Amino acid sequence: MSNTPTRTTFTVQAMHAIDQITGAVIPPIQPATTYARGSDNQLIGEQDYRRPSGPTEKQAAKVLAMLEDAPEAKLFSSGMAAIAAVIESVPTGGHVIAQTEMYYGAKLLMQRAAAKKRITLNLVPPGDLHALTAAARPDTNLIWIESPANPSWAIVDIAKTADIAHAVGATLGVDSTCAPPCTTQALTLGADIVMHSATKYLNGHSDVLAGVLATREVNARWEEIGEIHSKTGAVPGAFETWLLMRGLRTLWVRFERQSASALTLAEALQGEKGLEAVLYPGLPGHPGHGVATLQMSNGFGGMLSVHIAGGYDAAARFAAATRLFTQATSLGGVESLIEHRKPIEGPDSPVADNLVRLSVGLEDPADLLADLRQALQACRAA
Repeated sequence: MSNTPTRTTFTVQAMHAIDQITGAVIPPIQPATTYARGSDNQLIGEQDYRRPSGPTEKQAAKVLAMLEDAPEAKLFSSGMAAIAAVIESVPTGGHVIAQTEMYYGAKLLMQRAAAKKRITLNLVPPGDLHALTAAARPDTNLIWIESPANPSWAIVDIAKTADIAHAVGATLGVDSTCAPPCTTQALTLGADIVMHSATKYLNGHSDVLAGVLATREVNARWEEIGEIHSKTGAVPGAFETWLLMRGLRTLWVRFERQSASALTLAEALQGEKGLEAVLYPGLPGHPGHGVATLQMSNGFGGMLSVHIAGGYDAAARFAAATRLFTQATSLGGVESLIEHRKPIEGPDSPVADNLVRLSVGLEDPADLLADLRQALQACRAA
């Protein structure tokens, strides 16, 4: 056995940071927004104002940077705020390439910037390296990918995409929300910036709204993102940050359990009457399984989708018939969620009418499987 502590151990130790005054093994919340100066007008401590980053946020950012093997990380008030800061860092008229299938809120934000002629935008299918290469050009400033891609869980080869981006001098940003750093190291694979909606797996308890950016190197773009971060005030509160730290302590064990349960469900649902397809990168028949095996070292995640026979209406009936799965938006929490995705994203979405997205929580997988089977039966009987 190696005498070198694992990243998991380092992370747990960093999050505990024993309080030197009380001996508390859980760090305190520091909610103050302003900090006093002495009679000489010099700061008593290192802090002057909390908006750029308070003590609680600094500690969380340190842990998140450690998780990503990054020199720096920044916390935002939401994943969308983090994405918006990256888009804002694109120079006026700069060219951006993103995916046809990705978190729809991020795509809408990019399309809005393009409509206002802030950027030019090309969308390519996730994982289509030929289309990506054809779209890349000398003025491409940012390539934005998501792997696994929500909600089909298509896999994008991060290393090969990084080569394409860097060949034209572009920054590669990766939304790795559904592949947290306990399973995928996007920066190590060649990404320049990695983003997480910390609301999801990083927190894992459906009670925090937050986002994270981490960088492979501290450069001019990262400094600009830092300025945007501070000047726009897109920062989380101290209590939300403290809750995020609470969630991070169990990230490894939660993700392992959710991944194992999702794989169990995906394998069991293949060929189930009433299902046309099961989409999960952990299945050998998934088109991205080979790349996912290389990129995801600690499980394939707790997200899977199914195509329901009978189209839109059947998918709606199926989602409404579950008893353990709760119909709700979001993912990565300890509770299992189900969502008929098309009505959420709207008529212009490329998502199939009959796609239902599942976020697998910590319940017994046998109970979850029984719930899905009874919902399929109820759907067919309707």
